[in-house]
Amino acid sequence: MADKQSSVKNTKVAFFINLLFAIVEFIGGVMTNSMAILSDAVHDLGDSLSLGSSWYLEKLSGKGRNSRYSFGHRRFSLLGALINGIILIVGSLFVLYEAIPRLFHPQHPNAQGMVWLAILGIILNGIAAYRLHKGSSMNESILSWHMLEDILGWIGVLIVSIVLLFKEIHILDPILAISIAGFVLFNAFKKTVKTMRIFLDGVPEGINLDAVEKDMKKVEGVEEISHLHIGSIDGEKNAMSAHVKVRNGLEARDEEKIKETIRSQLSSCNLTHSTIEINHS
Repeated sequence: MADKQSSVKNTKVAFFINLLFAIVEFIGGVMTNSMAILSDAVHDLGDSLSLGSSWYLEKLSGKGRNSRYSFGHRRFSLLGALINGIILIVGSLFVLYEAIPRLFHPQHPNAQGMVWLAILGIILNGIAAYRLHKGSSMNESILSWHMLEDILGWIGVLIVSIVLLFKEIHILDPILAISIAGFVLFNAFKKTVKTMRIFLDGVPEGINLDAVEKDMKKVEGVEEISHLHIGSIDGEKNAMSAHVKVRNGLEARDEEKIKETIRSQLSSCNLTHSTIEINHS
């Protein structure tokens, strides 16, 4: 519960930091006439909306099971991660749509203003990334990546703005905007696919279902394994169900011992739910 409360608090802090800075970016982007900063403002606004929904859903995910959600509310945190990924993908595509025309018609940005906004961006996003990096949930992991990506983007803005102070290479601004958007799009797509895999009850990464089945068959008294399913609840905790056919003549205590042995075998799979149904030959 303490970890859950910490996760909610970290997400809340990151939300307010990002929302405040997104507003500052929009104003600063217009004043500096920088497509890179305006693009990042759109990105940060998307992050703010994602963080806001994640804050609420992360808090909701801490609730226990009830008659409507028998596994509890842990997947609500995962829903926040999915919304996050989709918003980042859409936002990145919008940035590319706006930035590419400026490659052919570059405009003059205010380099000095870009420098100060970049320094502020690195500081504020660094604070948010540090808070989220300490968390352990899938949602915090994805959100911390958002903040780290923002920091890299602002470092790029800082470098470009310093160059623009001495050289009038205006095309660097849209090139940077496209680079940031492409990097974010690639990582957001990859993480969204991973989140979708969990929603679709894919076998968790690092678990070899065939190897698990072979190990289960090695347990004394087990003849066959069927309907073996392992899926993740929220990207951290997993659930397993299986039908285990045992030889005839086993007593109830022997069957319970088989279940205990199988659960012990699967201790490395991070299971919070396991259902083992015993069938007889």
